[in-house]
Amino acid sequence: MQAPPPEHCPGTESEQAGKVSACAGCPNQSICSDPSKKVEDPGKALVAESLKDVRNKLLILSGKGGVGKSTVTSLLTRFLARSCPESNFGVLDIDICGPSQPRLMGALGENVHQSGFGWSPVGIDDNVCLMSIGFLLGSVDDAIIWRGPKKNGMIRQFLSEVDWGNLDLLLLDTPPGTSDEHLSVVSYLKDDNKPESLRAVVVTTPQEVALLDVRKEINFCKKQNIPIVGVIENMSSFRCGNCGNSSEIFPAKTGGAAAMCAEMGVPLLGSLPLDPQVARACDSGEDITDIKNTTTEALEGICSRIMASFT
Repeated sequence: MQAPPPEHCPGTESEQAGKVSACAGCPNQSICSDPSKKVEDPGKALVAESLKDVRNKLLILSGKGGVGKSTVTSLLTRFLARSCPESNFGVLDIDICGPSQPRLMGALGENVHQSGFGWSPVGIDDNVCLMSIGFLLGSVDDAIIWRGPKKNGMIRQFLSEVDWGNLDLLLLDTPPGTSDEHLSVVSYLKDDNKPESLRAVVVTTPQEVALLDVRKEINFCKKQNIPIVGVIENMSSFRCGNCGNSSEIFPAKTGGAAAMCAEMGVPLLGSLPLDPQVARACDSGEDITDIKNTTTEALEGICSRIMASFT
């Protein structure tokens, strides 16, 4: 039996496993540093058992912060649930240090309950449930000051100790980057027997400063063999709430998401404007599926393409 890992363990799946200073003195160091002796993380079997009734998983990714991953996750969930009322959807907020889903989904102040099957996710609608570390904090202002291994342990708990039940699709709202949380969730969710069950949607904004980091995220997916459903260009323009006209706030001087997708060989799912009406609804946790405008029309098209990718 392996001993518990040290506090700052880089993780058994990391290329640095057994080689960094945190590994000094660990009884597992020789196992981790020698690829021929490595054993699979026992947590992976627990996750597989917990998610055996979850048909598909969708990572919402972006290399850049502030592009609207969390908002896009909530919008996609609302529209998918409305357009597929016979299907069940779950949202897992793995942005440990910045959990936004409780507010976006109108679930601030809700509590997570423990059952004989594990934590029960918070019900949002008849066919939508949500789990976030935001439900476990004493205050929305509490800061999560954790190093990588502790965040990874929390992600494993969310995947293996939450009673997700039967889901057609689990959407995972991720933090920006290609670091600990991403490697951890991919290592737990990848199923060699069903590689198509884990896919990714990448979110960007039109300007080059965002596209630079989003290219890294796309390359991360390619290196990890995660199929990319497509890219969503968020805040592609600003839709005036008074006159309805659109203007360009983030100029796409290098061609925006369309040019990047053509360059990197990934689909462009669609573009979403910066819409004050939708933004206000998200900030107050309201369901925006009853709003009828160009933004929600674009969302409907994006959702239909996402669902088609899993059939």
